[in-house]
Amino acid sequence: MTRPFDIICVGRAAVDLYGEQIGGRLEDMQSFSKYLGGSPANTAVGLARLGLKPSMFTRVGDEHHGRFVRQTLAAEGVDVTHVATDPKRLTALVFLGIQDRETFPLIFYRDNCADMAIDEHDFSAAYLASATGLLISGTHLSQPQPYRACVRAMQLAREAGTRVVLDIDYRPVLWGLTSPGMGEQRFVPSDRVSAHIQSVIGYCDLVVGTEEEIHIAGGSTDTLAALRALRALTQGTLVVKRGPMGCVVFDGAIPDDIEQGLRGPGFPVDVYNVLGAGDAFMAGFLRGWLKDERLARCCAFANACGALVVSRHGCAPAMASWEELQSFLAHGSPTRRLREDAALEHLHRVSTRTRHWDELGILAFDHRVQFDELAQQHHAAPQRIEAFKRLVAEAAQVAAQVHAQPGLAPGIILDSRFGADILPGLTGRGWWVARPVEVPGSRPLQFEPARSLALEMRTWPAEHVAKCLVSYHPDDTQSLRDTQLASLTALQSASVETFHEFLIEVILPRDLRADDGVLAEAMAQIYAVGIRPDWWKLPPPASAEAWTQIAATIARHDPHCRGVLLLGLEAPEEQLERGFRTAASHAICRGFAVGRSIFGPAASEWFAGRMNDGQAVHDIADRYARLLALWRAARHESKGTIALPL
Repeated sequence: MTRPFDIICVGRAAVDLYGEQIGGRLEDMQSFSKYLGGSPANTAVGLARLGLKPSMFTRVGDEHHGRFVRQTLAAEGVDVTHVATDPKRLTALVFLGIQDRETFPLIFYRDNCADMAIDEHDFSAAYLASATGLLISGTHLSQPQPYRACVRAMQLAREAGTRVVLDIDYRPVLWGLTSPGMGEQRFVPSDRVSAHIQSVIGYCDLVVGTEEEIHIAGGSTDTLAALRALRALTQGTLVVKRGPMGCVVFDGAIPDDIEQGLRGPGFPVDVYNVLGAGDAFMAGFLRGWLKDERLARCCAFANACGALVVSRHGCAPAMASWEELQSFLAHGSPTRRLREDAALEHLHRVSTRTRHWDELGILAFDHRVQFDELAQQHHAAPQRIEAFKRLVAEAAQVAAQVHAQPGLAPGIILDSRFGADILPGLTGRGWWVARPVEVPGSRPLQFEPARSLALEMRTWPAEHVAKCLVSYHPDDTQSLRDTQLASLTALQSASVETFHEFLIEVILPRDLRADDGVLAEAMAQIYAVGIRPDWWKLPPPASAEAWTQIAATIARHDPHCRGVLLLGLEAPEEQLERGFRTAASHAICRGFAVGRSIFGPAASEWFAGRMNDGQAVHDIADRYARLLALWRAARHESKGTIALPL
């Protein structure tokens, strides 16, 4: 029987606040990165990235963190129809740090939190029957109400033929066995806890835990004795996680030596952060187990996923994609320090994107020099530039709403100099948003932020894309090319460090050759030094041959590139339409990013006082809408001759 979900994950869904100062005490952290957290939520993300269909059953608060948790899960591909909003409780928080190779302090803020308020009336038998598996987190057995909900869910799952999985997930502090400040402590013996966990073992088809977690579940610090105690309660599969040593699986009787179980060897990697490794292990194991793979293969998936996560900062964002996992299993890495494997880290970054675009119609009004000149020409104060850009933003919204084109997402490119107060209103609404970082007209390339580019980009919303225009030609002197490529490398580093995508706009100097192959040649030189932008913005290539060379260059160097956006160069609409028709049959072209061709006429008239605000908005919206329609028409005409990338 085909079921809509592979697994339902029950329990903790929280916000992780990870200290960014590595090697310091949690007391000394000065800044934190915010990630999705909570063991079953992390595992749900890991499973979605591995190609399964998980559903999350939990509660979140009716506040910003709760919305973040739900939105993040949904963006990752996790079903959130059973993520309820609790009107009285807050979403849980966890503060975490990386102090040294053995010390990973954490503090749980979970007193009366939303996810511990799940109730047995929050789900139906039909929901439990809709999945192949049910994953229960041991933390949710620690309090009466979630315990009852978990037991009822297990009972209904068994009746429906849904496999039951227990992640022991033992945190003594969450059972009230340590002081709140001892969240890092992983083991405190307790007969009460052991008996409580054992009360549900009989429902389980799979039980997974570290040796210490097997000890608490089995009621003995002798691993074999604990395993035998669990075997007396269930004939399910028992998995012992052993960190760098991998894991051992017991699918039948418990032998006299733990090494006689099915051993899944670990991967020799340097440990950067152990937090989240167990959740990744569970995701990898379930990726195989739920698909009835051989246990040895399940172990390989699990250990590889764990190895990848211990090499990174964070839990949920560090989870491997299916493509990344397959690459790591097939090729390994040239270094034990996986964080320093550029190819692997790039694959992780591009294969775990959560924002997806079919086609884009971008209104670019990040121009600065041109507006300075226009204002000076008409003796207008700089504030007039910001006022006009507000009209452009208004026009973009009008066109996007009134003249929406199915499958064609709107977007803007806008600078911080004149648009700092405009950008917030266009952020968080599902638009594609980019902002420039280059000093206008600089050659060699220079960046506009007075401080470090990475520090500047840390202040940006996560969805913003860094757009960088570079005047570059493959025939430039070696010295000039080296200088520009070094700047582009810095742009890539800043973007990766701050979790932003970046776009490179290549403009060819007018006094140098411009044959069919020159753009592809310039791109190849950029790729050759390891720069792999998420997006390219290019002038419309004049021929199909030029497009073929551009597409081949991207496919050869980075098949995960988002694609190419066409720029306008202030061309008239008829010329843009011809460029659209040439580009539309090439899948690598994902749309356009045009500016002055749309707002230029209105700008001239408005600054001269011959056009009022309403007329300017109408003119810009109309021109933008016509370009959206022209692009869709061009793409429609070429439909059937191309395969659009995913």
